[in-house]
Amino acid sequence: MASTSGISAGGGALDVNAIVDKLMQSEMRPLASYDKKTASFQAKLSAYGALSGAIGKFQSSLGNLTSVSSFKSLSTKVGDETVLTASASGKASAGNYNINVSQMAQAQSLTSKGMASTTSSVGLGGKTTLFFQFGSTSGSFGVNATKLSSTVLSGGIGNGSLILNGTAIPTDGSTNSARALADAINGKSVTTGVTATATATTTADNLFAGTGDVATGADGTYALTVGGIQIAAQGANVAAGAGVTAASIDAALAGPGAVATALADANITFTGTAASGDLKFTRADGSNIAVTETVSGSVGAVTGGIGKAAGSINGGFHVVAGSNVVLSSSGGQIKVGGTNPALAGLTAGSSGSYNGASFTMDATQPAMSVVIDNTNNTLQGIRDAINKAGGGVTASIISDGSAVPNRLVLTSTKTGEKSSMRITLSGENGDPPDAALNDLLGYDPGAAQNMTQTAAAQNTKLTVNGIDIASASNNISDAIQGVSLTVTKTGTTSLSVNKDTSTLKTNIEGFVKAYNELNKNIKEMISYDPETKKAGALQADATAQGVQSQLRRLLGSTLTGQSSDMNTLSALGLSIDKTGNMSLDNTKLQKAIDQNFNAIVGMFAAIGSASDSQVNFVSSTAATKPGTYNLDVTAMATQGALTSDAALPANVTIASNTMWSVALNDTTPSNTKNIASVNIPAGTYSREDLAKVLQSAINGISSFSAAGSTVAASINADGKLVLSSAKYGSDSNISISDGSGTTFSSLFGSATPVKGTDIAGTINGQPVIGKGQTMTGSPGSTIEGLKIEVTGGSAGSRGTVSFTQGYAYQLNNLATSFLDSKGLLGSKTESINNSIKDVAKQRQRFADGLEVIEKRYRAQYSRLDASLARMASTQNYLNQQLAQIAANR
Repeated sequence: MASTSGISAGGGALDVNAIVDKLMQSEMRPLASYDKKTASFQAKLSAYGALSGAIGKFQSSLGNLTSVSSFKSLSTKVGDETVLTASASGKASAGNYNINVSQMAQAQSLTSKGMASTTSSVGLGGKTTLFFQFGSTSGSFGVNATKLSSTVLSGGIGNGSLILNGTAIPTDGSTNSARALADAINGKSVTTGVTATATATTTADNLFAGTGDVATGADGTYALTVGGIQIAAQGANVAAGAGVTAASIDAALAGPGAVATALADANITFTGTAASGDLKFTRADGSNIAVTETVSGSVGAVTGGIGKAAGSINGGFHVVAGSNVVLSSSGGQIKVGGTNPALAGLTAGSSGSYNGASFTMDATQPAMSVVIDNTNNTLQGIRDAINKAGGGVTASIISDGSAVPNRLVLTSTKTGEKSSMRITLSGENGDPPDAALNDLLGYDPGAAQNMTQTAAAQNTKLTVNGIDIASASNNISDAIQGVSLTVTKTGTTSLSVNKDTSTLKTNIEGFVKAYNELNKNIKEMISYDPETKKAGALQADATAQGVQSQLRRLLGSTLTGQSSDMNTLSALGLSIDKTGNMSLDNTKLQKAIDQNFNAIVGMFAAIGSASDSQVNFVSSTAATKPGTYNLDVTAMATQGALTSDAALPANVTIASNTMWSVALNDTTPSNTKNIASVNIPAGTYSREDLAKVLQSAINGISSFSAAGSTVAASINADGKLVLSSAKYGSDSNISISDGSGTTFSSLFGSATPVKGTDIAGTINGQPVIGKGQTMTGSPGSTIEGLKIEVTGGSAGSRGTVSFTQGYAYQLNNLATSFLDSKGLLGSKTESINNSIKDVAKQRQRFADGLEVIEKRYRAQYSRLDASLARMASTQNYLNQQLAQIAANR
């Protein structure tokens, strides 16, 4: 308020400020009542805030009890955690397991030949497309050694001659056959990772060509042995044709008889005949075969025999047939060393490739295509282009320090034996791919392997209680139901899975503690303490009492959908006394855990189940009512699809540079993210292989995978090609238009895309909202918010869907309703805030009126003060005049 000085009149004056201040103090007295109202409202608001905080704290304690998995938690104990770690979900069952891990999963890695520079151009720069496909490779990986030399066959391999992957292979004079060498190598396979197989030993194709009749003189004898087994013999004085002949040799071999039996016992087989000159002997295990003609007598006492015409002198004959070994590894290169590895038919250095292998494409793995041209045809450019593609391969460059040190290394982003790579190259407009690029990057396990495999794609292999398990990953979730294993090394360990009752008890004890704390807070807020003579902040408050009453009523209710022996809190040993305090009987709780462990989840959480195995409960809302409902499906969800109008031929050729524009699960209006150009690898395919190629190529588009869109390709019973979106419902669709190369119509004809449809039906005869394969109860119905998924089967009656709400779930919903802006406390708090605002507005209006009153008072008393001043001045003037008159007398 303003202030002015009083106007003096003679010796006195009016103190306007003091007068106005006194008057305004009286006028301002009603402001205190406004402040008192505001303080009262704020105290109430603070009390409701404290109550809301207590309810919120209680609600947070319900988290573990509303989660279904919390009640099915199991603990795991691993004997040797250096081998693996484990965790169990609610789907697991208690049990004990012995686990032996024999192999770890790994990704395939390929290395190119060395290049002098990483920035020099590779090839001529013509457009070449790299296609990466993924699948499994059959066949052995390793090294084919050359045949053992005659020196080895007679004298063996000296010790120290051969080292494999850093381990010396023990050899000596007895290591004189492929069989013996293989045995020596396999004796060290645990440390080398290399196994050896001896190839079959076979005698020369023309060994018996020109075999002549044997004749012996007076002192001559003749014997033919194969592998130490006598095949034929002739004494002295036997004329040519009367003893050993090609025909007699064949007769002895044909059996039955001692010769045939002895050969079979020695694992020696034969083909051809001596008479025709193509007789060959074979030992499948790679042992040597010695063929010997032993003669005696004077010179010329024996004529004829192997390779000698009748009458030609036979001075005896001996030859040893040997074979070679084939080395195999788990897929990595084999490093060969030693003082003389050539004796074993091997060359020093690292090497290895697939032998007699074949590649089978896995259509479930997205393919990847990369274009190389004159803008990126360097080692660095190729690396960057592959990495930018963001597919199933990563690329890097390593330098090995050699004269041509730079090598491109390609590694699959996935582990597992079905993630092996095949890299094919295609040119543009029917032209072949760039020869230099093909020589650098082409890789087909069943054909040219221009890159070197340094690590093979392989699965984790283990046994669980003696049962063989294979997994593409070292993280295994399907070996033991509900148990996830993370393998860290090979080895053996035990695993035990047990019910985790301690966690359940802790959660229930936490619930009791939290509820009692909330109950205490509410009691203190609404009660009067006669000892301190203080009332609670919300004494006799209907809202607070309503909160208390609803909580107690819910906890004292009987659950719907639970068995009669497990539908009240008392079944778990929980009870509430007359003061509202909750207590826990641990003995009764333990009995419930022991006898009804699986039913406890329904006491606290919201759970749903279906009688049909192809119907899954998904979720519910606070509005969903407990009960058992009949499910009827009137129309199953379908997928968008495109089917060729005629059967495909047995073999289909895709031209180079074939590119189609594919729209997958596109929207209205269209979204460019749902449309992409798809490169189809050139080649001639069977119908089934073409389906795999198309599926893999489309699913390899990064924008599709980012949107979660995939396709499945197949050949139906009529031989027609079918492309379908993996998505169900009205948002599922696929369409294709031509780009270049082989046309879409050449495969599909005039086929028209068919859009998917949503599931339709009712739950308990009430309407639902169908979306894809899910059905959700409509608002306002007893099934509101009940969401289920129908994954298969057919239209018609599909059994029942049951839903129950446990105490913790209902309490959580109740707490949410209390705290909601439109709920019991939320609306009350909002009302109080509005009242505080109204009082503040009233106070402001009153305060604004006080300024007007003060101005009026000041104006009135200022005028009065002025009047008095004028009167005082007149009085002074008169006094002066009168005084002057008196003086003049």
